[in-house]
Amino acid sequence: MSELTDALLAKPTAPAVAGRKTDPEKDFTRQIEIKGDEADVTVRGETFEDNESAATAVLQGQGLDPAEWTVTGLRSSEWTMANGDTGVSTRFTFARCVSVAEATRPPIDELIAALDSTPVNVIEVLPDTDGEEYTFVIALGDMQFGKIDGDGVEGTLQRTIDCLNRAAELLVEYRMRFNIRHVHVAWLGDHVEGFVSQGGANTWRTQLTLNEQIRLTRRVMLHALLLLAPVCKRLTMAAVPGNHGEAVRISGKGVTRYDDSHDTESLIAVKDAAELNPDRFGHVEFYVPDTDELIVVVECSGTVVGHAHGHQWRPGKHFEWWKGQAFNQASPMHLVDLLLAGHLHHEFIDTDGWRTFLQPPAMESESTWWRHARGTTGAPGLIVAVTKDGRVPVKEVVSQ
Repeated sequence: MSELTDALLAKPTAPAVAGRKTDPEKDFTRQIEIKGDEADVTVRGETFEDNESAATAVLQGQGLDPAEWTVTGLRSSEWTMANGDTGVSTRFTFARCVSVAEATRPPIDELIAALDSTPVNVIEVLPDTDGEEYTFVIALGDMQFGKIDGDGVEGTLQRTIDCLNRAAELLVEYRMRFNIRHVHVAWLGDHVEGFVSQGGANTWRTQLTLNEQIRLTRRVMLHALLLLAPVCKRLTMAAVPGNHGEAVRISGKGVTRYDDSHDTESLIAVKDAAELNPDRFGHVEFYVPDTDELIVVVECSGTVVGHAHGHQWRPGKHFEWWKGQAFNQASPMHLVDLLLAGHLHHEFIDTDGWRTFLQPPAMESESTWWRHARGTTGAPGLIVAVTKDGRVPVKEVVSQ
């Protein structure tokens, strides 16, 4: 490509990281039973995510439109594949949907106006505390703007703004204890609901267009920039791709690069805007994954912070994934002290020696599908932390 094209497509990437190279062949068995407006689909694969896409493909194979069906329950169990590896067998229960009434559509113009009018001068700039520099980390994700579940788009948007404002207030409080000069915001993916999940089966339950979902994400990121840039000497923002934010899927599979994501492109748009005013935002840095990558690594006051959405590993297997990545000499994951991830929608903090794993809750109030399957709703919020030299002495959940 030309120098002009390369310049316009340039992205603010962190140090290059080699991705996972394994791509084992899938060995599915599939079964479907349809009874009127209900359908039971059983699929077997290597991961739950594989099964989620495969179940939708089974519906399509029977001439059914996945957009007209929604998941109302599931049953999942492990099985042993022919090669000895463990696979996952999942039975999905689908119900046929009715059309959405236009009257239920959220007032997008009013949402944007409310967000634009939100005051950003909500915190006080305090003098620096003596001592070595610390970084204040704000980790959040899984807004899934556009989703009908729980308190919907309006509730998720207001909660996200309120939690960001509260995090900024906590920065003032923690500055009384720590010499915080660097603020880091981690955008951990699935900021939009999108239309790619389950091959588009979530379309009925998504009230905003894709562009409207992206616009809300971009405006929320801009709010964080305007809120935090005036009160620190260094502000960094990093975004990673989530599974809902994937730009393109065909037949349930991603067909472009791993970094092709609305989650990260939203932050790139904010970066482009910030560069128009270097006097005001010259101390702000933006990072997204390099080409065909899924992770970002950023140094924060001597702590190496890794970012991933969390869909790369099975629940509870974060340290196993981390160790596997660190085994690759080309990957910076062996240097990471603190790993931030979302995806699983609940607060989880874990340590292994001096390494720390932080998983903030989702910002959405609930997944109705999960409530039907397991009975529990969400406990939404974000996590703030204070870190230096690989240690994380402060971890706090912020909820509204």
